[in-house]
Amino acid sequence: MTQWKMIYLAKRNTALAPEDFPQAWREHSALGRQCRNVQDKVRTVRQCSRVLDRPGMPNGASIDYDGVNLLSLRDRQAADDIWNDEETLRIMRPDEPRVFSTYVRDFTLVAEERVLVDGEETGVCVVLFLRARAAQGLQAGDLIGVAGSPWAAVTRLVWNVVAGEPPPGYEYDAIVEAWYPSVEAVADAFGRVSVWARLPGGLADQIDATRSVCLLTHVTHRRP
Repeated sequence: MTQWKMIYLAKRNTALAPEDFPQAWREHSALGRQCRNVQDKVRTVRQCSRVLDRPGMPNGASIDYDGVNLLSLRDRQAADDIWNDEETLRIMRPDEPRVFSTYVRDFTLVAEERVLVDGEETGVCVVLFLRARAAQGLQAGDLIGVAGSPWAAVTRLVWNVVAGEPPPGYEYDAIVEAWYPSVEAVADAFGRVSVWARLPGGLADQIDATRSVCLLTHVTHRRP
């Protein structure tokens, strides 16, 4: 069965300090409990805030974004319907500028999930938003099978294929979730080498690293 997702690449409202963003985001998410259709359409939530402790951050990871939201949906149609839901527009949308730099729709992608390593979804996730060099898109290739690579140390690995029209400025083709046991495990896996240099050759040749984004995150809210 195909699993569809909505995935945010979020920046905070700059009136919030970086360390205050996760709590403001949790407060915003709590409003969803008042929206019956959100509860029906969104099956799981993983709010992943950027790790602020820089020593564990892979070389090449961005500090320009503040979080990634991974929302598993009931079906593909839910990704379109939720933007026109009366309760969501009335209850959640007015609160979005308090938490984020803009409205949520402006930084949300729809994607089809393909699980490469079906293991534990831990509390730490390296998320890659990949932009292809050419129009034919991207292939996961040998991302999982390279002994000694950072990708061999994951507990879970997911390749999400972006579908539909992305919002302006978020023209990514694939999103990788690489789950690790801890921030320290990420540091050990990547060392001092750039995350972009640690991609397998086939995939590295397909992407435009200058327009791709890596974020080191930890889960600061989940449902269920």
